[in-house]
Amino acid sequence: MEPSEAEGESMFPKSVGERLADARREAGLELADVATRTRIPLRQLEALEAGRYADLPAITYCIGFAKSYARAIGIDEVAIARDMRAELNLPDNRTVSPQYFEPADPARVPPKALVWTLVALLVVVIGGYAVWRTLLMEGPGGRDPAAIAAGTDTLESPAAPQTAANGTPVRRPAAAPAGGQVVLTATDTVWLRITDAAGERLFEKEMQPGERYQVPNDANEPKIVTGRPDALTVTVGGQQVPPLGPPQRTIRDVGISAAALAARAAEPIPGQPGAATAQP
Repeated sequence: MEPSEAEGESMFPKSVGERLADARREAGLELADVATRTRIPLRQLEALEAGRYADLPAITYCIGFAKSYARAIGIDEVAIARDMRAELNLPDNRTVSPQYFEPADPARVPPKALVWTLVALLVVVIGGYAVWRTLLMEGPGGRDPAAIAAGTDTLESPAAPQTAANGTPVRRPAAAPAGGQVVLTATDTVWLRITDAAGERLFEKEMQPGERYQVPNDANEPKIVTGRPDALTVTVGGQQVPPLGPPQRTIRDVGISAAALAARAAEPIPGQPGAATAQP
């Protein structure tokens, strides 16, 4: 007599990672969707589902990642955390923080004033870089660093805005070349998948900041899936085009051929000044 499915599960219970993966699939989500919601790198979510806890930064990260994962897919995060502690053979004590490091030698601890000074300098440097990048990439007349390095970018005064007969500003569509090499450059850690019209996978990776991918010119209607379109800079023939989608929102099957990007750049953006509105 063969044991039932319930008896089999009681004899060989599933790990927390397997339960999370099953719940994710039941919710109709991909692992990339969970990575977008939790901001946990995709490779660490894959290790959590597979039970490869040694691949995580530290064993104690398992509980925090599991709770965030459970919260993102709508299951009981308290029960998941309890079962993860049991799976890791950790005491269920939430009032006492375990000591992982030996007490430091007071003679080697830097003065608090020095520490705070270094922190303040770091904040100033990061803030200055963020402001510079915003002005360079997103401000009026934003410039492409790759084009600047190649010598193809020139600083020009912005043209005066056009207006309709009734005085309403008319949005000037961003010009984009109809042909040329399409290049995707990651400005932050971002996962993406690129397929062609036949569904064949051309590229799939979690790109790191600064990494680039050149879309093959002979690709048949290449399309992209990603959870962070705002973390990608797209250029066609060295000229930057508008973002592929809104920040922190998964996009699917968005065309990234030179022709598709040129057509997309010429379309008004709903909700922006000058966008076409229906006339009664």
